[in-house]
Amino acid sequence: MEDMKKRKMEEAGNGGEISTQDHLRTLLDPLNKSQLVDLLSRLGSQYPSIADEIKSLASANPVHRKLFVRGLAWNTSSETLCAAFQVHGEIEEGAVIYDKTTGKSRGYGFITYKNTESTRSALRAPSKLIDGRLAVCNLACEGLSGASTTPDLAHRKLYIGGLSPEITSEMLLNFFGRHGEIEEGSVAYDKDTNESRGFGFVTYKTVEAARKAIDDPQKTFGGRTVIVKLADTHKGKTVPAQQSLAPVFPVPMPIAGGYTQPGKPHSGTPPVGYSYPQTMTSYPASSYASPPTAPVPYPPQYPPIGVKKEPMGMSPATPMVMGGYPYYLPRQ
Repeated sequence: MEDMKKRKMEEAGNGGEISTQDHLRTLLDPLNKSQLVDLLSRLGSQYPSIADEIKSLASANPVHRKLFVRGLAWNTSSETLCAAFQVHGEIEEGAVIYDKTTGKSRGYGFITYKNTESTRSALRAPSKLIDGRLAVCNLACEGLSGASTTPDLAHRKLYIGGLSPEITSEMLLNFFGRHGEIEEGSVAYDKDTNESRGFGFVTYKTVEAARKAIDDPQKTFGGRTVIVKLADTHKGKTVPAQQSLAPVFPVPMPIAGGYTQPGKPHSGTPPVGYSYPQTMTSYPASSYASPPTAPVPYPPQYPPIGVKKEPMGMSPATPMVMGGYPYYLPRQ
């Protein structure tokens, strides 16, 4: 009898728990994401068991633990990449991405940590100097959209030109770091030879630091006077060819003597200095004027009646020849 009462009490207790969960879901359902995050973070800070469950759920999805690392040197290996990021925690997987055709590095890679705490630690220090290049990381799920895409990026990224071949990325960062904290920067290297291309880029964390670098009168670096300006200004310097040329309109050209007209191959004796195709179409003699040197496109124009003065003392019967075609000057 007592066992039956105990079982009924347990069933009633379980039903009460289920009823409570359903009631809580009903209350939580209208809340937005920010409200739920605030609520769970407060509960996690008060109850360690809830915090452990939150960490376990977050670490279960690798999307919260995987980093995209860009700006790598062409000679950086997967081992070097992992060694640079291992300071933040245990790495589950890490690799540099190589081109399938050439077998050379594509300048970026991925790092996946075993827990989200390591990922967050790495994101707090996203810039790392690896093999002389300043590599930058962000969550892989964000892609390039998670990179420096703030509205003021155009005013923080600088083009540095006229660099000496001996200048490395580390030297570049040290020299321009005096103006402010640098978010990203590197010398541009040739993919095939891994030699400097004579220019580079520096992205500051603030617009003020970038403006200081541009306004700094001391621009002698590595024994050369370097060019420092906004990267977008340098990019926009090149004007497309179609915009730099004046518009060209087709102009009909007169057909000079000795050239065949479309659809009317010439069958007479070619003038000196010109040649004609071997295959020609013959025309009857009646289609040519005398002498048969060229067709007459217009009938002779005779002087108007009543005018006695001859132009330049010429007779109206005297033909003029221009471009292989005869014509007659009218009286004035």
